[in-house]
Amino acid sequence: MRFPRRFIKEGGGTRHYHAMSRIVNREFIFGTEEKECFRKTMRELEVFSGVHVLTYCIMSNHFHLLLQVLETESIDDQELYRRMRGIYSKITVANFKSELVKARERGDDKEVTLLRGRYTYRMNDLSMYLKDLKQKFTQWCNRRAGRRGNLWEERFKSILVEGSQHALLTMASYIDLNPVRGGICKDPKNYRYSGYGEAIGGRQVAREGLKTLVRAYGGKNDWGCVQKDYRVHLYEVGGSKGLKVDGTPLNAGINREEVHAVLENKGELTQAQLIRCRVRYFTDGVVLGSRIYVNEFFEEKREYFGVKRKTGARKMKGGQWGGLCTARDLQIDPIK
Repeated sequence: MRFPRRFIKEGGGTRHYHAMSRIVNREFIFGTEEKECFRKTMRELEVFSGVHVLTYCIMSNHFHLLLQVLETESIDDQELYRRMRGIYSKITVANFKSELVKARERGDDKEVTLLRGRYTYRMNDLSMYLKDLKQKFTQWCNRRAGRRGNLWEERFKSILVEGSQHALLTMASYIDLNPVRGGICKDPKNYRYSGYGEAIGGRQVAREGLKTLVRAYGGKNDWGCVQKDYRVHLYEVGGSKGLKVDGTPLNAGINREEVHAVLENKGELTQAQLIRCRVRYFTDGVVLGSRIYVNEFFEEKREYFGVKRKTGARKMKGGQWGGLCTARDLQIDPIK
């Protein structure tokens, strides 16, 4: 069941999303320079758009982003100039400022609205943020490699995530443990192209993202406390195969055959074990959160569902998810 993008975008208040996309033919094009360019572009667009990156992971042929999209806000001219400087040249910003000042001096409100609207329509918008990010990175890659055409396998995937402690931290740990699950590193802090790795490396913007995650469940704002709390959380979730707080190496994720053997024998995996697998609920579940949250979303978007469907929440199968539900019942290979 494929929904129009507005299906999960529409709605008031702050919303959280897990977004991901793969390179066409799943080619491994993300080397060191590509990852640095993608991260730089991601951060520049974050300043412009007002879409906040809570954590992320850039792998060899795909990326994961956990995004916070604030409700559309009214910004003054000075804030608009500041945001524009994130992705536009000084000349472009100066020319725009000159036009806007002249329009205001003339008292031409229609022209002011038109000028500002050229940029503000792209702000606080999930689709616009990801469109700009993928497009700018594609242009850079194509120029560098002398290639033409689309770089991405398909439109980005996204699911709406409840802004609760359990849902956000479950999703964040799934994203930050990607390089461990892929066997790239044994400790997630050693992977520099992730929100956690960037934060440990000292980048303030990445630390602010993790602070937002920890504050979601009443945690402290001090980085020392945030770092400790989040690291303990990652080790608890990722430690089903031997990762301990003292730094004992963490093995790669549980293989698919082992997972299916357990499930066929009616055995449940712990959440820690499940996080180490490729779980489709995190990319194809449409909405992820508590039963109440998913059912409220279902009622809000009732017209998008079949007339025979009575409730929206579908229990996540395969193990102990702590009550998390999604809007899709993934009956075929929910765990890859």
